[in-house]
Amino acid sequence: MTHLTWVDVVVAAAVLVLLYLTLRVGQGTTVSFSTSQSAKVDTDPSQLPYDAARSLLRMFAALAASIVFTFLYAYAAAKSRRLERVLIPALDILQSVPVLGFLTVAVTGFIALFPGSLLGLECASIFAIFTSQAWNMTFGFYHSLTSLPRELDELSRSFRFTRWMRFWKVELPAGAIGLVWNGMMSFGGGWFFLVASEAISVNQKDYALPGVGSYAGAAIADGDLGKVGWAILTMAVMVIGVNFLFWRPLTAWAEKFKNEQSEASEVQRSYVLAFLRRSNWSRLLGRALRPVARALGRAGRIFGIDDRPLDVDPRRRRTGDIAFAVVAGGLILWGLLDLGGYLRERTGLGVFGEPLLLGLATLARVVVLVIVATVIWVPIGVKIGFSPKLTRIAQPLVQILASFPANFLFPLAVWFFLRTGLSIDIGGILLMALGAQWYILFNTIAGAMAIPTDLREAMDDLGVRGWQRWKRLILPGVFPAYVTGGITASGGAWNASIVSEVVTFGGTTLTATGLGAYIAQATADGDFPHLLAGVAVMSVYVVGLNRLVWRRLYRLADTRYAL
Repeated sequence: MTHLTWVDVVVAAAVLVLLYLTLRVGQGTTVSFSTSQSAKVDTDPSQLPYDAARSLLRMFAALAASIVFTFLYAYAAAKSRRLERVLIPALDILQSVPVLGFLTVAVTGFIALFPGSLLGLECASIFAIFTSQAWNMTFGFYHSLTSLPRELDELSRSFRFTRWMRFWKVELPAGAIGLVWNGMMSFGGGWFFLVASEAISVNQKDYALPGVGSYAGAAIADGDLGKVGWAILTMAVMVIGVNFLFWRPLTAWAEKFKNEQSEASEVQRSYVLAFLRRSNWSRLLGRALRPVARALGRAGRIFGIDDRPLDVDPRRRRTGDIAFAVVAGGLILWGLLDLGGYLRERTGLGVFGEPLLLGLATLARVVVLVIVATVIWVPIGVKIGFSPKLTRIAQPLVQILASFPANFLFPLAVWFFLRTGLSIDIGGILLMALGAQWYILFNTIAGAMAIPTDLREAMDDLGVRGWQRWKRLILPGVFPAYVTGGITASGGAWNASIVSEVVTFGGTTLTATGLGAYIAQATADGDFPHLLAGVAVMSVYVVGLNRLVWRRLYRLADTRYAL
């Protein structure tokens, strides 16, 4: 019999306090609300602890939804050849739709779903944060499923694992490191769009929710540098706290899933994880959940032990593929015709001309950003990923840098651009980089950490150094993870253009020439035809770039560089 210790008491008390605080803070999400209410944000610094708690609650709610979405969507795309042909291009499109594009629909829909309650606006804000987190995690987990080591796949089949057992025992552990680091990066992406998600301006109406993002937005609009400083300090404390209590333990725990034959001399450590491992609650919960695991295993056997492809007549398979393509293509064609009819009635199809030209300017910024970020951050990411000691130091710093919304730096950006005479058409690249470059860094770190220690030691024994080491081990080892980071960085850069091509502080507004500024203006004006045209054009650019560049690199990673 397991006896409870003082560590178990402390852990139980911490969980109860966390649940109590969640319930107390969550009470504020169900108060009455009317769409006629004007946006009011209390910018008293004493309000910041409560605002921080509300923001954290939204962020973790969105993260939970993103994890569920990742498992379901990525698994369906990886396991079904037909669904993959629809789901992956659809994910390209979803990634390309800016947060403001989702907000326009989400605010109206959720407010109608919860009339007279602030819960509708809260759900819209959580949904907006979800759209800034989910795509990166889904791309990463999908790639880990499609590049599963062949020997692990064959071993699970020889033991006749059910689908659930394969997922839980083989597929999820194989993608755990990438999933944790992509989750950390996606969480940072949620912070980046916090201002847009909490201080919502749609259809010439302003809505605001209590949170650090709306507080910072109000302080920036007022031109109050002191209160902007308080918001930045609060954000830094939140990021460091979440990193110490949540992400650091997860990254240290994920080390156990490395696919290697020798143990590394240095491993990541976490004081929180070490403390939790002294607790008996995990073992007690494991015993309590064993009946659930058995039930899932029995369900897997009912629905099929082996998921190897059946011996299907090629003619029947070809007929099924044609039928699936006809149905999917018909639905897409119907949607495009309906969109074209709507725009033809409102503005005419010439509305696409301006965003197509503006998209070229934003495309140039995206290409420059991805190239420069690759040159800078891949070597740094490899260095961090290979050194647990350096990871402990760099992880919180990178988290802070990746989590800061561009809006928080608008006062400094406006001052810098005006003082130096630097055009925002060029300076906008720097602001876009704040929300996009970190995808490359985080995925490179995850890829470097996943390289087996025995391969690195073999290179040391053979005396392989310098460029040969990069060519034979490092670049092939991190390439699959880099491709995931590159495709999400590219999509993130397009999304970040929404808040980076229009910079406002106090009474000064700087606007760049680009598609992001076009969509931001259409959203603020409630101009749905121009907003739809802008979002559609952005989707075309992103999907085209992914098809021409990133998908080819994905295939190369799967065929040549999967460990």
